[in-house]
Amino acid sequence: MPGGAGPAAYRVANLLSRPLDVMQRWLLDGEVTGREHLPADGPYIVTANHLSLIDPILVSIAVGGLIRFLALDELFGQNFLLDASMRYFGAISLSRERPPLGALREALAALERGEVIGIFPEGARARYWGERPIKRGAAWLALATGAPIVPCAVTGTEATMSLNEPRARIPAVRLSLHPAIEAERYCESEDPLGATMDAWAEVIEAEVGHWIHKE
Repeated sequence: MPGGAGPAAYRVANLLSRPLDVMQRWLLDGEVTGREHLPADGPYIVTANHLSLIDPILVSIAVGGLIRFLALDELFGQNFLLDASMRYFGAISLSRERPPLGALREALAALERGEVIGIFPEGARARYWGERPIKRGAAWLALATGAPIVPCAVTGTEATMSLNEPRARIPAVRLSLHPAIEAERYCESEDPLGATMDAWAEVIEAEVGHWIHKE
């Protein structure tokens, strides 16, 4: 599985999911709701708002298995252990400077194999919800494969390893999974990709918009 996660990575992720879930509940006063909205089988795309470096870990815990996240290529090459970990668990390198055609092709192939893809539609960490324009890659993948988009609202992580608070702290965090969005519902709209991501943004806005805001 070149450039992807091997079978061992899936076994390790599944093995760690339960103890990590317990740890985040006790250490971070963490709470996950909405797991019943996760598809029972088949590929899907988890899409979350993004405030902290720990968001990918927490979203993976919420889902309870391996997610292949699209990660900006600038994250690679800074730390050997981080690089090794991201590659072991199948992170897909995404360029900030060039059109992400290669990353989308790799994500498309992963979904066609039945894997779970993780995307932060804001593209990178934001200081507050609404700071960054919403990118359309998740909608494109959903329309191309029929994979549903599962929104995940993250709150609390702005208090640790974020742009506003770079230091590592122990905040209370909440992750809320919501019913899947079927991109095919928006095929008849004037802008199917935009309409799909607008539907996602409405879900996240309802969860975080009232208190994650610009200072």
